[in-house]
Amino acid sequence: MPHADTLTVVHHDDTWTRFEDVRYQLHRDGIRIWSAEGEHAITDVLMTHAYRQREAAS
Repeated sequence: MPHADTLTVVHHDDTWTRFEDVRYQLHRDGIRIWSAEGEHAITDVLMTHAYRQREAAS
């Protein structure tokens, strides 16, 4: 399951919801997100932006 430091979900009405430090699963009915606040199921997804910051290699 992918992990994102920041995950932004853009909805069909051009609003957006941002989550931090989450795991997520995309499926054809939307996206399921697991965060510190609990589980979220969002079905009105236009697009998502997921960012993962990685530590620099030594």
